[in-house]
This record gives sequence, structure tokens and C-alpha cells, in this order.
Amino acid sequence: MSQDTKVKTTESSPSAPSKNRKSLPVLDPSGDYYYWWLNTMVFPVMYNLIILVCRACFPDLQHGYLVAWLVLDYTSDLLYLLDIVVRFHTGFLEQGILVVDKGRISSRYVRTWSFLLDLASLMPTDVVYVRLGPHTPTLRLNRFLRAPRLFEAFDRTETRTAYPNAFRIAKLMLYIFVVIHWNSCLYFALSRYLGFGRDTWVYPGPAQPGFERLRRQYLYSFYFSTLILTTVGDTPPPAREEEYFFMVGDFLLAVMGFATIMGSMSSVIYNMNTADAAFYPDHALVKKYMKLQHVNHKLERRVINWYQHLQINKKITNEVAILQHLPERLRAEVAVSVHLTILSQVQIFQNCEASLLEELVLKLQPQTYSPGEYVCRKGDIGREMYIIREGQLAVVADDGITQYAVLGAGLYFGEISIINIKGNMSGNRRTANIKSIGYSDLFCLSKEDLREVLSEYPQAQTVMEGKGREILLKMNKLDVNAEAAEIALQEATESRLRGLDQQLDDLQTKFARLLAELESSALKIAYRVERLEWQTREWPMPEDLAEADDEGEPGEGTSKDEEGRATQEGPPGPE
Repeated sequence: MSQDTKVKTTESSPSAPSKNRKSLPVLDPSGDYYYWWLNTMVFPVMYNLIILVCRACFPDLQHGYLVAWLVLDYTSDLLYLLDIVVRFHTGFLEQGILVVDKGRISSRYVRTWSFLLDLASLMPTDVVYVRLGPHTPTLRLNRFLRAPRLFEAFDRTETRTAYPNAFRIAKLMLYIFVVIHWNSCLYFALSRYLGFGRDTWVYPGPAQPGFERLRRQYLYSFYFSTLILTTVGDTPPPAREEEYFFMVGDFLLAVMGFATIMGSMSSVIYNMNTADAAFYPDHALVKKYMKLQHVNHKLERRVINWYQHLQINKKITNEVAILQHLPERLRAEVAVSVHLTILSQVQIFQNCEASLLEELVLKLQPQTYSPGEYVCRKGDIGREMYIIREGQLAVVADDGITQYAVLGAGLYFGEISIINIKGNMSGNRRTANIKSIGYSDLFCLSKEDLREVLSEYPQAQTVMEGKGREILLKMNKLDVNAEAAEIALQEATESRLRGLDQQLDDLQTKFARLLAELESSALKIAYRVERLEWQTREWPMPEDLAEADDEGEPGEGTSKDEEGRATQEGPPGPE
């Protein structure tokens, strides 16, 4: 007993510290925690990209708020340091599996360029403040090397947001603002280097009232840079070589920026049009077709109203095409989350297997009906069933006016017609006229799709037929005698088919035997013919044939010596 206790304690003692030791978890690069950390890193990176340049070029801004800048600087440095710690605890995918081994994560991270850039962005260049003073923010320009984290955060947000096109436009406007901001700072720094008020191009001198204020300095510089980069004009002409170089550089930057803006906006507009084309059918082709075919104005107006209803109310009619690029299981999960509740309300589908319902959900086809449009008419052949998703349908008489009942959201009809139930007195014909009162959204399930799914679930097919039979019995539309007769006929047919199958098997067996006997007889006959040919060579030849042989008559290719040797050798045996 004591030995067992010692073994247990010695085995458990090394693992005890590991349980008490708390370590940082490994983050999934596609998870929420990593995403929110990236969004947090946007603030220090943007702070350095925008404020640092402004402080370096506007001395009044640097001197007036020195304490605030030092606090913000070292707060951003702390976040930079924490970002490196996060990098050491961010897993990566290997063969599709997240690697959580911190040793492998660390060794992989230190071998990348990102690690070198992160270290360079945290180099303590601030120690030079001891010699140059704290009013030289240009020493912190190495913080710009952390800009890739900003781009990564933008990419992740673009894939997660519900409005990617709006985010792309906002991101483009931010980039434009940063470029103009940097250019305005450089303009002010160049004006200070050349001398304020030396000519009309540089920033006016502080002697002019109002231009000595910090706000006016930045706004004037930003306005001047905006005029240059947007190529609007109305700027004073440059007078010095430095001013000419600055203007030429800005013009080239403006050309590149204009091309970038036009390309980005074109891409956004194209993506929006592509999304609309994927969600909603193209009505321009239909309108052109109706004009070419001279469709009457009333019907054309109904078609246009139908398209207009789809776009205004964001109705989707081609869900299968939209979700076609998703994996099959993921597509099924999306369809189940959207439509399974509606499908489970149908009585014949209740208590069915979950996998069967998932297969059926993928087969649902959304349809939208206009006001006054018939969904089905009495006497039509039923090839599909309908589930009302939204709107109201009326069961009307043959005159199309008298209403017997109103069907609302969640109800269904036509389910009996897609199941071949024996003894159904109405057959596959519709028994009522159903018309849409307003705009109605329905889900359609065809008989072919149901049959394809039920072929893999025979037990579910039996259960559904039983439920359908119960419904017909309640409606007094099931002929029991006809059902029994049809079942008996089906059993007799199946019995005959089994008999035919057995007879066919017997005939195939006999035919195989006959073929074997035929092949054996043909082989024996060929062997006998060959023996007779060798035996006839030993018979004496007639005189006329002998004389012809002596004269060397053509056609006789074998000499007597060869014949004698062949006779002595005898006929070859059968192979």
C-alpha cells in the first residue's frame, strides 16, 4: 500500500507545478480575440503615422503638449511590446490544423521578416533625447515599421464586416487623408526652411494677423496640399528650385493617386453591380425581349412590378447559385439555419430524420408571386408542393372571386400530390384554385427532388406514405378497395417479375452450356479434319497428276522428298 502511494506521489509531483502554473493561451489567427487585438493595434499605429509627422513639422504643436506626447508615445510603445508577446502566442495552420506548440510558434516567428520589423520598430531611439532634447520626435520614425499590422487589421475587418464596399470607400478616404496630411506637414516644414513669407508660394509670415496661430498653420497647409494633390489649381506659382521640385513631386503623386482612386471606385462599383446581379435577376433582358415580341402593356407592367418588388424588398430567388461555392456541408448548415423551421412545420415531414430534412432543405426553391397570380388551378397536375413563407393566398372558386379560405405564413399545400399514395381518389390533380392576394413568398419542393432524396431513405418514404394515407383518410379521399387492389396488382407484378428473373437466369445458364458444347464440338471437328488431311497424303496419286508433277507444273509447291518426310513425321497433335 505504501509503495503504491509513493509511486503515485512521485508520478504526480512533476505535473503538479504545471497545473498551478498559469500561461498565456495560444490565439487562433482567425478567432475573435486575435481580431479584436488587431483592431486595438490600429490606434497606436495610426497615432504614430499621423501625429508623429505633425509634431516633427509643427514645432508649436510639439512644445505646447510635451507631457501628453510623452505619455502617448510610451503607451504606444507598451502596446507595441504587447503585440510582440501576442505574436509569440499566435498559432498557425499546418496541414489545416492549428499548431499550439509555443516552441514551434516562437521558432517560426523569429525566422520571419515580421519579427525583424517588430524589433526595429521598438528600438530605443528615445535615448538620444539625452543629447538632443525631448523636442526631436523624428527619432521615433522607426515606429512606422509597424504599419503592416494596420493593413492586416483592415483586411480582417473587410472580410468580417457586413458592408465591405462601404468599408473600402472609408479606407480609401483614410488613405487620401493621410497622404494629404503628410504632404501638408512637408509643405509647412519646407516653408519654414525657406522662410515664411519670402514669396507668395510659401506659408505667409507670422507678421500677418492670424497666421501665427497653430490651427491656422495646419489648416492653411492642409488646404494648400489639397489644391495641389487634387490638381484643382489656383495655387501661387513656385519661385525657387525647391518649390519646383516639391510641386513636380506632388503632381506625380496626384496622378498616381487619381489613378488609384478611379481604380478603387471602379472596383467598388463593379463589386456592387456583381452582387446585385448575383442576388437579383437581370430585368433588362426581359424588358428587351417583351418589346421585341410586342407583349401587351398590361402584362409588361406586371413583369416590371415583379422585378421592382424583388429589388425594393430584397427578395432572393436564386439561393442555390449564391451558395454554390460553399462546401456541401457548410451550404447545408446555412440552408438549415434559414429554412429548417419552415420545413419542419409540414405535417408529413414531422418526426423525420434530421439528415433527411437537411437534404430536403437544399432542394427548396424560393418563388415570389404577384397580386392576383394563380399558384395552381383546379385540375392541374401536381408536380410540387408549396410552403408559405410570407404573404397570403386565397382558395377561390372557378370564377376567381369567391374565397373559401385564406392561407397565411407557415401553412402549406400540395404535399399529397408529390407522394404516390395508392388509392388516392384525386390522383395527382389539384383539387382547388389558389391565388395570391398580395405579393407572396413561397418555397417550392418538386416531386423529382423529393423522390431523389427518398431513394436514399426508404424507411422515411414508408413513414411519409403512412402519414399521407392518414391525411387522405381524414379527408375521405382514400379508396381503400382501390388501394388493396393496387397493392395486390403490385404484388402480382412483382411476383411475375421475380419469375421472369428466374427464367432469365435459367436461360442464361442453358445458353452458357450450349456455347461450351459448341466450342468443344468445333475443336473436335477441326482436329478430325486435320487428321484426314494428313492421311490423304499417303494415298497413291492418279497418273495424270503424277505426270503433271514430273513436268513441274506450277501450283505444286512441295517435293516428293518433303512429302515423304512429312508422312514419316505424321500429323501434328491438337494444340
